[in-house]
Amino acid sequence: MIKQPVKAFLLILMITAFSISIAQGQEITVAIAANMQPVMKDLKADFKTRTQKDIKVISGSSGNLATQIRHGAPYDVFLSADTSFPQALQKDGFTVKKMAVYARGVLILCSIQNLNFTNWDKLLLSGAIQKTAIGNPAIAPYGKAAQQLLTKAGIYSALKQKLVFGESITQVNTYITTGVVQAGFTTLSLIKDANNKVPLSYKVMNPKDYAPIEQAMVILKHAGKNTAAEQFYRYMLSAPAKNILKTYGYNTL
Repeated sequence: MIKQPVKAFLLILMITAFSISIAQGQEITVAIAANMQPVMKDLKADFKTRTQKDIKVISGSSGNLATQIRHGAPYDVFLSADTSFPQALQKDGFTVKKMAVYARGVLILCSIQNLNFTNWDKLLLSGAIQKTAIGNPAIAPYGKAAQQLLTKAGIYSALKQKLVFGESITQVNTYITTGVVQAGFTTLSLIKDANNKVPLSYKVMNPKDYAPIEQAMVILKHAGKNTAAEQFYRYMLSAPAKNILKTYGYNTL
């Protein structure tokens, strides 16, 4: 017969083991800007290796994801492609952790055709290019950067009738890689993604010609006491995560 103190001790051990099991099995839902899809596969795997915690990923344009969060979408962490959407959510009380920049994006112009982008502005206006894809500037930060670039080059108005607007950078990439458009403005991570088997010619745009694409993240109130959300937040600012981001063409602090 087991004595009462021993029973109590065993019960404590069982409760502790169960608590550890729950903690280890915590899953977080991370809403990511569409440009993060390729690199997120590696980040997710590395985070799982280091913490034994799973990540459920939801992807979309930063603007659409921010709207979903405001309407109660059950996301724990939001990785935006800019700072404005996280800042607005933070200001309006949807977050529990101060916004942090985790990467800086690089804008490129690319095509499935073997094009010479030396004089890219003249090329886009020429008859060789019928359609050029960019993200919707209102909800897609890379689209906003492309709009700024074209405006500074003085060709946005002239080019507007040729523009095809994607709801996210994923849609823009689909337009580019399937040949729906002859050229498109997107993220350097498309070129760095080993899973992209479509040969592309490209040119990195001058970063002085558009506002820096600072990609920021916040922990959302939905995370509650889910400690995995805090772990992932810290992980995204760590050296291992930064090394992975650099591999995909992002600049990091």
